[in-house]
Amino acid sequence: MKAPARLGLYGAGLVAVFAVAFATAGAIVPDETVQAWTEQSSDHGAHNDEDRDDMNSDGGHVGHDSGASSLGLGVAQDGYQLTGVSAPTTPGTEGELSLTVTGPDGKPVTDFETEHEKELHLIVVRADGQQFRHVHPRLDAGGTWSIPWQWDAAGTYRVFADFVPAEYGEGITLSTNVQVGGDYEPVAAEPAAETSVDGFDVAVTGDLVASESSTLIVTITRDGQPVSALEPYLGAFGHLVALRDGDLAYLHVHPHGDAPQAGQTSGPEIVFEATAPTAGRYLLFLDFQVDGQVRTAPLVIDTTGTDSDGAAPGKDSDTDNENSEDEDHDH
Repeated sequence: MKAPARLGLYGAGLVAVFAVAFATAGAIVPDETVQAWTEQSSDHGAHNDEDRDDMNSDGGHVGHDSGASSLGLGVAQDGYQLTGVSAPTTPGTEGELSLTVTGPDGKPVTDFETEHEKELHLIVVRADGQQFRHVHPRLDAGGTWSIPWQWDAAGTYRVFADFVPAEYGEGITLSTNVQVGGDYEPVAAEPAAETSVDGFDVAVTGDLVASESSTLIVTITRDGQPVSALEPYLGAFGHLVALRDGDLAYLHVHPHGDAPQAGQTSGPEIVFEATAPTAGRYLLFLDFQVDGQVRTAPLVIDTTGTDSDGAAPGKDSDTDNENSEDEDHDH
C-alpha cells in the first residue's frame, strides 16, 4: 500500500505496487525468474538481520526511484528493513511468526501510524498462491511483531509486512521468504472468475487491462439472492489483494466509495479500481465480512489485450526487463 493508494483510497484510482518476488521451484516460476531472484536477493530463509544491500555503501538511503526496492517488495527500503523473521519450520508445529522492522538508525521501530484500522498488515502466501492469510500481529515494547502461528502445508512462503512508520509518514511494504519443510506439491492456478466460500457465491466481472486503470466489480450472493449485509472490515466493505501468477508480484487495492460508518452495511457489489502494470494471470483474494465473520474468497483472472510492451497475458517478458534494470538492488 504505497502512499498515493492510501491517500486516494476511496475516491481516485489505485497505485499498484509490483516487483519480482519468489525463488522457488521451477514448476511454478520460470527458470529465468528464479535466476534473477537468486542474483538480486540476499534474502535466504526466515532470518535476515544482516541483509542491508538496499542501503548504499556510505549508509545512506536508497531513493524512491531505486528499482525493485522502491516498489516495496525487498527486505529493505529507504533505510527501513525487515529483520529477525522467525516462524515454525515444519507443518503442524505450533509456534509464533515474529519479525522486527528496523529504521535508518538500525534500531527497532516502535511508532507506527494506523492505516486501515491496523498498524501493520501481514500477508503470507505460498509460492503457488495457495495458503493465503492476511493477519495482524501485535507489537511489544521492544519493537517485535508476533502472532501465534502454525503452517498447514510445506513449501516456500512469501511474507509481506505492510506499514507506515510514523517518522517516515509514507507506506512501505517489505517482504521475505520463509521455508517450511516437507513434501511440496504445487497447485497450478486456473482461471476462476467465480468461487464459493461458506455458502457465499463470489464472482468478479470487468476487464483487467494491462497498464490501464481497470474497473473490477465483485458481486456476492447467497442461495441465489444478493447479499446486502456486507459489514465494514478494515475501514471498507471489501479488501482485495492481487498477486501476479508466477512471480507473486503484489498489488493491494480497496474499493470505491467513502469510508463506511459504524453499523453501515452494503452489497451485493463492491467496485475496485486496479492497475495491472503487465499482462498476465492474477490471483485475487477478497476479504469480506458478514455477521461479524471474515471470509476470504480466492479468484483467478487474466488480463485482456496486451501491455505497453506488446506482451500477451501470461507472458513474463517484462520480468526480464525489470530484472535487468534493477539488478543492483536487493529484491
